[in-house]
Amino acid sequence: MRVLIQRVKKASVTIDEKIFSEINQGLLIFLGIEEDDTQEDINWLTGKIARLRIFSDKNDAMNLSVQDIDGDCLVVSQFTLHANTKNGNRPSFIKAAKPEIAIPLYEKFVLQLDNETSRIVETGTFGAMMDVALINDGPVTIWIDSKKRE
Repeated sequence: MRVLIQRVKKASVTIDEKIFSEINQGLLIFLGIEEDDTQEDINWLTGKIARLRIFSDKNDAMNLSVQDIDGDCLVVSQFTLHANTKNGNRPSFIKAAKPEIAIPLYEKFVLQLDNETSRIVETGTFGAMMDVALINDGPVTIWIDSKKRE
């Protein structure tokens, strides 16, 4: 399971030219799920995200979590995080989970993050064509792979 996290001032998802969800200060989380991901990956990642200290304190040091600032979270499914670009110029997505595996894990991830942060977690729509707008704060962008915990 991979996430690309962006610290944002605000972010939104638009589907069919209508705003589907939006957040203010917090985290925009792009989530990529692969075939062998499990509840253990969800538990580790959501805990890591909830406690990740990437917001500035009064001394302008990255020392606060999304929970500490009462920030919002927006989770967007993105299978392209599992793109393999090793051969040729066309990415392969063979490791990305099929919808029948990915959708339940995506839904569990969102619920678990909601529990970890004690905040409502906004989402996009799994598999939909979405326009994602954001104002990256910093910019701060963090990539985390649950299979590379060491």
